[in-house]
Amino acid sequence: MPPRCLLYYITDRTAFPGDEPARRRRLLEKITEAARARVDYIQVREKDLPTRDLEALAREAVQAVREAGKLAPAPCPLPPALLINSRTDVALAVHADGVHLRSNDISPREVKIIWTNSHVGTAALGCPHRPFIGVSCHSPAEVAQAKATGATFAVFAPVFEKKDARPAGLTLLREACQTSIPVLALGGITLSNAHSCLEAGAAGIAAIRLFQENNIAEVTAKLRSSR
Repeated sequence: MPPRCLLYYITDRTAFPGDEPARRRRLLEKITEAARARVDYIQVREKDLPTRDLEALAREAVQAVREAGKLAPAPCPLPPALLINSRTDVALAVHADGVHLRSNDISPREVKIIWTNSHVGTAALGCPHRPFIGVSCHSPAEVAQAKATGATFAVFAPVFEKKDARPAGLTLLREACQTSIPVLALGGITLSNAHSCLEAGAAGIAAIRLFQENNIAEVTAKLRSSR
């Protein structure tokens, strides 16, 4: 197993009670909580929002992550990379750290071309800023394709459960993890079964409910101490 469990919080504001403003406030609170707990990645996945609303929310999310980083005691790990689901244009507009692509989306290679041509981002050591790119995968072949086209990491799902989808199970997860790219397990992940995913070779855990319905600092500590 890898020495450090990567953690990926995927947002879903519709799971929170209340009206839209209340859900939005709660989501931003959770994003701040995740950033302070030092998860590795956060994906703004609010696919139902119109572009203008998504951009506004994403901009606030970026600010929340940056502020959480400033308040962290030193020395402290870097704040999470904030990714926008599918929308490279929105990610660039709000200066996010990257994008998360669907399995049938444009390729990571295309995202990198768009990112470079946009001239957005800061230079470090003379090199242009490079986006983090996650890709949703449902088979070992898709994981291999994600690797071949330049993804930063793959999210393999559903391992245990997903509505209207057949679980892939640990055997296929293990096969997918043979590819030389970090693979995060998603789909019905709990504190009880997460260790089995890591034993199968997963580099980490991606989840919505596991983070949104619990204290993220406690979840993070338990997952990273389970190795």
